Order: sequence, then C-alpha cells, then structure tokens
Amino acid sequence: MTDLTTRPTLRGTFGMTSSTHWLASQSAMAELEAGGNAFDAAIAGAFVLHVVEPHLNGPGGEVPAVFATAGDPTPTVLCGQGTAPAGATLEHFRGLGLDLVPGSGPLAAAIPGAVDAWLMLGRDHGTRSLRQVLSYAAGYARHGHPLLPRAASTVAAMEQMFSEHWPTSAAHWIPQGRLPRAWELVVNAAYADVLDRLVAEGEAGGPDRSAQYAAARRAWGQGFVAEAVDAFQRRPFQDSSGGPHAGVLTGADLAGWSATYEPAVTQAFRGFEVAKTDLWGQGPMLLQSLAMLDRLSDDVLDPSTVEGAHVTAEVLKVAFADREAWYGDGSPVSVAELLDPAYVDERLALVGDTASAELRPGSPGGRTPRLSQHVLRESGAEDAAGLGEPTVSWTGETKGDTCHIDVVDRWGNVISATPSGGWLQSSPTVPELGFCLGSRMQMFWLDEGLASSLAPGRRPRTTLSPTLVLRDGRPVLACGTPGGDQQDQWQLPFLLRHLVGGQDLQEAIDAPTFHTTSMPSSFYPREMTPGELVVEDRLGDDVIGALAGRGHDITRAGPWTLGRLCAVSRDPETGLLAAGANPRANQGYACGR
Repeated sequence: MTDLTTRPTLRGTFGMTSSTHWLASQSAMAELEAGGNAFDAAIAGAFVLHVVEPHLNGPGGEVPAVFATAGDPTPTVLCGQGTAPAGATLEHFRGLGLDLVPGSGPLAAAIPGAVDAWLMLGRDHGTRSLRQVLSYAAGYARHGHPLLPRAASTVAAMEQMFSEHWPTSAAHWIPQGRLPRAWELVVNAAYADVLDRLVAEGEAGGPDRSAQYAAARRAWGQGFVAEAVDAFQRRPFQDSSGGPHAGVLTGADLAGWSATYEPAVTQAFRGFEVAKTDLWGQGPMLLQSLAMLDRLSDDVLDPSTVEGAHVTAEVLKVAFADREAWYGDGSPVSVAELLDPAYVDERLALVGDTASAELRPGSPGGRTPRLSQHVLRESGAEDAAGLGEPTVSWTGETKGDTCHIDVVDRWGNVISATPSGGWLQSSPTVPELGFCLGSRMQMFWLDEGLASSLAPGRRPRTTLSPTLVLRDGRPVLACGTPGGDQQDQWQLPFLLRHLVGGQDLQEAIDAPTFHTTSMPSSFYPREMTPGELVVEDRLGDDVIGALAGRGHDITRAGPWTLGRLCAVSRDPETGLLAAGANPRANQGYACGR
C-alpha cells in the first residue's frame, strides 16, 4: 500500500464483501458471520441494493454474475438477464412510428430477471433459508433507510415527469407533494410486503430449503408479482419517445422465462485467466482488449503513463467497434473467433501513435460488418460526455446506472455480480409492488439483421460486466463496477495496475482513470463523441497534455469522478483474503475479517 490510497486494502481469512453501498456490504458480511457462504451473502446484499440504491437498480431489473464454488473452481455465469417479451417485435415498434426503442417507460421493459436469478442461485448454492437472506432488505424496506443524496436528487430531477405523466411514481416518491430529502429515513412498505409474501409462499412449500426457494420463484414468475405486472403493463405512460405507450410484457412472459447457468468465456493474460459472460453482454470486449495488450511489453501497460493510457484507450476503441457490429444474442460469430490469435493481431495493427476517431469493426471469418443506421452518423455528446452517472430529464430521457457486489468466503466460494435496471427513473412504479420495471430493451436496434436487433426471446446486449480472474485454474479475484459503457473501460486499467503493475486492490482502485466515448452509447438516444477521452485530473497535467498532443479530444472530469470499482481476492495457497472498494462518491465500502 502507498500513501496515495484513501483507505487500506482489507485483509483476513474469514470472508470479504465489497459493494457500491455500505449497507449492502455489511448485510452481506452479516450473512457470512451468521454461517452463510458467499452466495447467501451476495443474495442478502443484492436485495438490500434494491432498497437502498433505487436509482441504480431494482427488483424489476436484471443481474449477470460470474462465480466459482469451493468444490468446482470452473467459472460459471449466472444469467439473470431477461429476454425481450413475445410481443416485442420489429413490426410492433415500427407500427408505433419508432426508430429507436424508448429509453424509459413500459415499452422498454424486458422480462425482469434479477429476482429469479438470485433465488435460483440460493436454491442451488446457498445454505441459508429464504427468510434469513431476505431479512435485511425486508427490514430496510419496512423500517427505513437513509436516502442517498443522489437518489434524492434523481427524484427531484424526475419531479415534473412524475407529477405530469407517471402518477404512480409521484404517489410513491413524492407523497403529499413533498420531495424526499437527502439522508431522511424512507420506507417502501409495498416492496416489504412483496418480500414478506415471497417468504410466506416459500415456506408454504414445505420445510425443505430448496422447495421454499422454488415456491418463491413460482410466486414471482407465475403468481402475484406476474399478475400485477401483467395488469400494469397494459396502461399507456409517457416515455422518452415523446408520447404515451403501453408495454408488451405480460405475465405469460414472466411465467415462460427462467434464469440460467452457462459456461463463462475466458482469455489468458499474463499467467491469469479472465472470465466473462458471452456475447449477450459487453464483457468479451475486455477479453479482446486483454488479448491485444498481452502482446505488448509491460513498460507500455501502465495506465498512468502517456503511452499506457493512449494504448489502453485505442485498444478499447477497437474492441468497442467489434461490440457494435458483432455482439448480441443474434451474433453470427463466436467469442473464440474474436479471440483467434490471427484476428487479434489484425485488430492490434489498427492501434497507432495517434488517437483514432473512427469506428472500425473487423471482419471475423471474412464476414462483412453491419452497423445500425443510427451508428453511421456522428452525433455530439449530451451534457458533456456522459460521465457514467445516472442522468434524467423531465421528458423521460434517462440514462440509468448500476450497482455491484463481490463476495469471497473462507471456503473459497467467490462471486462477482452487477445488478442493474429497474431504476426509479426508468418506468412508472407498479403501486402494488413498490418498484418499477426496467428499460433494458433500449439496447436493441430496430434495424433488421444485426447481432443486437430486437426479436422476441433475445437478450438485450447488456453493458453489465462482472469479472472473475483465475490463476492455475483457481479463482483469485472478483471485481466489477457500475458505469454502463464504462464498466469494462474502468476495469481494464484496474486489472493492468493490479495484475501487471503489482498494485494492491485499494491502490489500483484509487488510481486515476479514464474512458472513451468514441463509440455509440448503449443508452437512448445512442449518441457518441468521436475521439473523446474523459480523464480524471489526477492523471496529471503532463500526461493529459501529451494525450491531447496525440489527438485525443480531452474532457476533464474532475479529480475523483470516474470508476466505482469493487474487488475481493483470495490466495488459494494461503487462504489469505483481501478486499477494496471505490471511495468516489463516498458510498462504496468493503467489509471483512
């Protein structure tokens, strides 16, 4: 550790948690202290995040996770990303006169996947009862939690939208016409009732723990939650298109969908193996970036130097271009093709000494890349370059953000998860449930024949990107961050500093970072700013000036604004555990002993 860290890297042997909110981290730690394993702890923390970070995620959203168990270190993906409903066809959206999926409102809702995924994980890999792991979230929802200033400001920014167009959200968030104040205790009795009912219906399934989790999943996907969603989605509400639309999500969609497990995709880098989701997430672009950087010497892989920052940014641009052309549930290519050594060499050859402002997708297997018509025109950035924070406007144009949680226990179970969606600003509140649906379908294109074209049953090409790192086949690190398109961009410098530079977790998290916006945003209205590089001032005037000299269009974002990383680690030889958390925004914390 150096004197540049904001707090120590935690170290111990019992268990470690790290998340984007201290109440979630401590709730997860409490589960470890009560005898639960890493999966019990992650579930407890994740449901707390639904309550205490309502502007960043919710029960109506989704979650991907990458995990390994003490008995099987093979990295596995938990897919809690719901698919497009049966009624979400190109014809339906075009018939409404739309050329983009709205960024907010009922029409943008995919099947909510987070709750089913967490309950399935608890059934299969947890050890504690449903009542125990949900008790923390139920308590905060019933008895109150101090509302984050950013959550309060999000509600304030949405006040006109709520009052004029989303009355159920106004009733929930602005009762008696008064905006909630930062740090005041707020409750969500409706969601507390939902959690209590899931527990009650689970326990009605019998004394067996697995049967209780299964019964709770049925209550969610086929019972009272699905019924409430079905009825509410039939009502039209104003969205970011400028007009009112009803949703297409139905109770039958919820009943017909289930979370799944699938193998992680991996890439070797400097003696490590990095595991991510498949092409339905943006995670493979981190693998592509690492594959390119693995061909370079260590002296050009320090993101704090001019050369390191330049090469990192340019490699990311190349990977992002492939994301736009080839990532999605409808992709004709595989991750293996994108990581083929000959293709990696071809892509790395595009990285020059000066910054590129072009979007240059490759041709894996000789295929011709295709981009959406919206990508083919350049557009200016809204509100100075989207710094990764959730932004809203009263018109319903929203850019949501995300949460993250990592847990490792003394037995060697480890999980990295990035919950998101169902932000309070994404859609009107369902009054019987106390939460709203997500807007993840905005990441589909309405063009035909693209890897991420809208089609029923497809997963949106999400930005959510948890990471698991292994050495000699055993997990040694779990990490991730909120930030939309910035998630893998902020993880890459962290990984370079930790895996190559040898910095400890907190030092690598605290170090100044950067990202590019030289690619289409995944969020409505899908804008991009060619050539822009957003940097933290702490990168240094000399480095920033030299990057500008290389052609990067620099936007200074302040000293402590970019990156919200969480990380936990385990040394398989000694059992030593460690954890760190992002100090930016004074919200993320790690716990452990």
